[in-house]
Amino acid sequence: MVNFHIPPKHKSMINKLSILIPTYNNICFELVKSLQAQASLVSSSAESLPSSFQFEYEVLVADDGSTDKATIEGNRIINTLPHCRYIEREKNVGRAVIRNFLAKEAQYPWLLFIDSNMNVINNEYLANYQKEEESDVIYGGYKIKRDAETQERLKYNLRYIFELAGVQNGDYRLRQINPYGDFHTSNFIAKRSIMLKYPFDKRFFHYGYEDVLWGKTLKDNQISIHHVDNPLGYEHFIGNMSFINKTEESLHTLYQFRKELQDYSKIISYANKVKGWHLYALCQLLFPLLSLPIKARLTGNKPSIFLFNIYKLLYYIHLDT
Repeated sequence: MVNFHIPPKHKSMINKLSILIPTYNNICFELVKSLQAQASLVSSSAESLPSSFQFEYEVLVADDGSTDKATIEGNRIINTLPHCRYIEREKNVGRAVIRNFLAKEAQYPWLLFIDSNMNVINNEYLANYQKEEESDVIYGGYKIKRDAETQERLKYNLRYIFELAGVQNGDYRLRQINPYGDFHTSNFIAKRSIMLKYPFDKRFFHYGYEDVLWGKTLKDNQISIHHVDNPLGYEHFIGNMSFINKTEESLHTLYQFRKELQDYSKIISYANKVKGWHLYALCQLLFPLLSLPIKARLTGNKPSIFLFNIYKLLYYIHLDT
C-alpha cells in the first residue's frame, strides 16, 4: 500500500506529473507498465483527499525514429495502458531535441524524465518523489547490482567495471557535493516551466554530454539541483567494443563543445595539463601506435579502467589535429 504524503501548508507537492521516456530501438513496455502501476496506486490513495492533493499523471513515450520495426511493434502495446501514450516519430532527431519535444507535449507542471533502458527497483519510487520537498530540479540517481554473483558474471565487461568505479552515482550525498557536474538525464524531475525556458541544446544530436551542458545552463541561471536517494536500476551493459564506440562518439561531442564544457570535463582538464607540459604533440603521435593495442586489452578478459582513461585522453587529444 502506498502511503500518500500530505505536506505542511508551507510546502508544495508534486501531484501533477508527466512521466516522459525517450526511446530508440529499445522495447520499454515493462518499464512503462511498472511506472503506470505505481502511478495508479498513488492516484488511488489520494482519491478521498481534497482536489488540490489528488494525484494526476500521464506517461508519454516518444520513439526517436527507431529503425527496428520489431521494437516499434513491441512498444505499441503501451497505448493499451491507462494514461499512457506511445508516440511514433519517423525521423531521428537526437537526444536533446526528443526531450524538448516531450516537454512540450506534456500537460502537467512537473516532468519526470527517465531513460528507456532503466528499470524500477523500488515499489515506492514514484511515492518517494511525491514526498520530496519541492525544488527546481530533483535527481534521483541510479544503481547497479554490486553483489558477488553479478561482479563475477560481469568481471570482463568494461561498462560494468566503469559503472562499478563510479560510486557517486548511487550515493546522493556525494553527488550533492558537485550537484551540477554529477547530474544525468536518466532519472530526474524538473518543473515544466524550467524545461521550456531552458531546453536542451538542440545542437546535441550524437551521444554524450547534453546533460552536462544542461547542468551548466542551470548553474549559470542559478537554478538548483537537489540530489536525493531515489534511484532506478541500470543493467544494460553492452559489449566492450560497443561501449568503446559509444565512448568515442561522446568524445567527438565533447570536442565539438569543448569551449562550453571547459570547466565541466576532467578529460579537457587533463588535456590542458598535457598541453602545459608540452606533451600534446607527442600524444598525438602516440595515438595511432597505441590505440589498437589498448583496444585489444580493453576488449579482452582483463579490461582496465586506468587504460580506458588513458585511451579516452589520447583519443580526445588526437581529435585536435
